[in-house]
Amino acid sequence: MSKPVIATTSLAGCFGCHMSILDIDDRILELIELVEFNKSPIDDIKKFTKKCDIGLIEGGCCNSENVHVLKDFREHCKILVSVGECAIMGGLPAMRNGIPIKECLDEAYLNGPTVVGNTEKIVPNDPELPILLNKVYPCHEVVKIDYYLPGCPPRADLIWDALTALITGNEMKLPYEVVKFD
Repeated sequence: MSKPVIATTSLAGCFGCHMSILDIDDRILELIELVEFNKSPIDDIKKFTKKCDIGLIEGGCCNSENVHVLKDFREHCKILVSVGECAIMGGLPAMRNGIPIKECLDEAYLNGPTVVGNTEKIVPNDPELPILLNKVYPCHEVVKIDYYLPGCPPRADLIWDALTALITGNEMKLPYEVVKFD
């Protein structure tokens, strides 16, 4: 019998959710026995090579490349899981949502206190750069998401429990302690 196939990616976020995946510690060896990783920074496979059973998405969508990657994951994964607050609600990157894009770019490249050396006052505009969206979107506003794992980042135990539930076909449980923050 073939193993379930998992893919992971990071969009507009900090990569902390992938660190939580690695924080399952020695259970990563158990996970590797249970699943096959496909497109993921965990195994450095850059493109999908097959359909995947589970896709884990961290980060929201702040540019055209994020949207493309997320839609590609939805197309290639039977189950799609938003992992962490950035994927679920936009997280810290969404703090720019109340600020016009021009103002953000001016602060970042022209007038910010840490801007040095840009004497020509150039805002990057190469056609190869992804186009910024008008705001940062949580994943469920772009594609259908099947499950949500809250946290910033979610605890390693939650990720482990969710993955093993999805792999074994058991019910995924989110006990109160997992969603309570104090």
